[in-house]
Amino acid sequence: MTSELDIFVGNTTLIDEDVYRLWLDGYSVNDAVALRVRSGILEQTGATAGVLQSDTMDHYRTFHMLERLLHAPPKLLHQLIFQIPPSRQALLIERYYTFDEAFVREVLGKKLSKGTKKDLDDISTKTGITLKSCRRQFDNFKRVFKVVEEMRGSLVDNIQQHFLLSDRLARDYAAIVFFANNRFETGKKKLQYLSFGDFAFCAELMIQNWTLGAVDSQMDDMDVDLDKEFLQDLKELKVLVADKDLLDLHKSLVCTVLRGKLSVFSEMETNFKNLSRGLVNVAAKLTHNKDVRDLFVDLVEKFVEPCRSDHWPLSDVRLFLTQYSVSVHSLDGFRHQVLWDRYMGTLRGCLLRLYHD
Repeated sequence: MTSELDIFVGNTTLIDEDVYRLWLDGYSVNDAVALRVRSGILEQTGATAGVLQSDTMDHYRTFHMLERLLHAPPKLLHQLIFQIPPSRQALLIERYYTFDEAFVREVLGKKLSKGTKKDLDDISTKTGITLKSCRRQFDNFKRVFKVVEEMRGSLVDNIQQHFLLSDRLARDYAAIVFFANNRFETGKKKLQYLSFGDFAFCAELMIQNWTLGAVDSQMDDMDVDLDKEFLQDLKELKVLVADKDLLDLHKSLVCTVLRGKLSVFSEMETNFKNLSRGLVNVAAKLTHNKDVRDLFVDLVEKFVEPCRSDHWPLSDVRLFLTQYSVSVHSLDGFRHQVLWDRYMGTLRGCLLRLYHD
């Protein structure tokens, strides 16, 4: 009696997305097996516990071998050891560099150094993210930062070129690099209501308008460093609140246009000078590193909290900031219109994002 047996031999590296996720999340082999059993995989496949254990261990070995290539993604594309389809390569890279919102909020704006890495135990306990996953995410942030911090050209483009990330993820990493380089404070209690997305939105605006690259695309570190000359020039805006006639005229112009259009008009009229002083003084102080670091704290204290305490709806905030910015062009005695637009164009966008009514 003869038996026929069909055999197929291939060398394509098999990637189980669910097991890859468990590995990225920092679970041990035994914990991963337990979670897979709980998902009902034995009933679905008819496999034994021993086969599942071996399958999980085999995948983990593969991921460990791939990890050194994932540290420099172009190497994964050009190596010949693992036969992985391009779509699978892209998935491996994208998911390896994906991070948890809860984790990035704990380290955003901090120096990516050994000192911060020592805090990962506490961050793991606070967020519920495994220590191994915290380390992977932190090391990814640091690796990207070290590769692109000295490069010329677009920060997003450099990240995409060297790490092969999607546009959205590359923009998120650009925000992380930008915040780490400028050390913006994000951890204060009054800033806890803000998400990483809120800060990333503001980072993108600042990169586009306040960095060296905003004026010269060939400058070193163009998208990483703020334009120091621009920050120095911002002191010129102080005339808007130091000159009583200009301040009164600015208020009059804004109130004339917004009368009958704001539900909080009387509150705006009463607080106009304090709000204007707050916004202009934030600009004037950005020559000092500490004040740059405290930018978001100052914006919340000087503008967001006063408006929120008077129950301004977001629509009124939008109308006010638009008219507040535009009306400066009608001030005959003011000679810094271009500087004002570069400052307020970005600040308006950030304030609208920071304001949660």
